Amino acid sequence: MESLYLLIPISVIFIAIAIRLFFWAVNSGQYDDLDSEGERILFDRESSVDELEKKEELDEIEGLENLEGIEPEQTDHQDKPQ
Repeated sequence: MESLYLLIPISVIFIAIAIRLFFWAVNSGQYDDLDSEGERILFDRESSVDELEKKEELDEIEGLENLEGIEPEQTDHQDKPQ
């Protein structure tokens, strides 16, 4: 029973601090825009799409540069029926 004399005031103080922090967050604008963060994760920005396309183009160019040293295979076109 004696422990309740200590625990009840501590819990009231804790609840008061939690409520004060909640109102501070609301008043400072922490909950103003709830949708943009979810959309940011789900949808790509245009700049990131452009960066990805540029990276793919560079990868293709590097792949073509690696193939320059390889000679194409000789094929006989006489084997095909016309």
